[in-house]
Amino acid sequence: MTSGLNFRTALLLLVPPLLWAGNAVVGRLVHDLVPPITLNFLRWALAFVILLPLAGWLLRPGSSLWSSWKRFAVLGLLGVGCYNALQYLALQTSTPLNVTLVASSTPVWMLAIGALWFGQRVSRRQMLGAVLSLAGVLLVLSRGQWALLAQIRLVPGDVYVLLATLAWAFYSWMLSQPKDPPEIRKDWAAFLMAQMVFGLGWSGLFAAGEWALTDARIVWGWPLAAALLFVAIGPAILAYRCWGVGVQRVGPNIAGFFSNLTPLFAALMSAAFLGELPQLYHGIAFVLIVGGIVVSSRR
Repeated sequence: MTSGLNFRTALLLLVPPLLWAGNAVVGRLVHDLVPPITLNFLRWALAFVILLPLAGWLLRPGSSLWSSWKRFAVLGLLGVGCYNALQYLALQTSTPLNVTLVASSTPVWMLAIGALWFGQRVSRRQMLGAVLSLAGVLLVLSRGQWALLAQIRLVPGDVYVLLATLAWAFYSWMLSQPKDPPEIRKDWAAFLMAQMVFGLGWSGLFAAGEWALTDARIVWGWPLAAALLFVAIGPAILAYRCWGVGVQRVGPNIAGFFSNLTPLFAALMSAAFLGELPQLYHGIAFVLIVGGIVVSSRR
């Protein structure tokens, strides 16, 4: 069951966009040091080790995890195996600001998926909001030149982040459905660990394919080690913990609004660490996207 948004929940939902913005910047900083899908696998492997003392009991043969393996296998695929791997892939050819701006259309996709798969009604106001937000996404994809839409050639990163956004929308709706064993649902470490168990299998499989099909290599050193530590503790454990609780409290649609803060944080961090200053079309796109979400969320 969900409840209304309050100050404490709002503060909780501010944490993920801040950490996700940092995740995008760090992913861009180390894209020459480690392959993107391998980076995703390494971050979750490290996060798994960190959580093991808190939720290791979940791995015992008699644990309720195994009776609910299908649900956690899907959650692990969407939230651990696909979402961040696709984002890191996107950062190979796109900037953190572009990636986070396109990803800020997430609430629109949540409305669509909620209507198509979870029986949620969509109002005309919400449809108008969706049009505004999608216009913002198209503005980013066209790099601010609307005439190019007729002959647009998407940067691979733009496609990857759209796929990541769809995966995250499905993941968030599944989180809002209380279908987990109570002993796992009430223990945040166990709930995240249950997703990691299967997510590591998916991400390991994808990473193996990356090494088999590309000339993947890793440049080990302190920069990569520091990056792995950050993305494992911050964007993985803390952000997923806060997002999961927030979605359970207020539902995916309201929680999704907070993801639109990610490009603001990413713009500040990109300017500070990457020298990638925002362009005018980025600002216009953000106004369109946020305007769409505001219109969509009003009753």
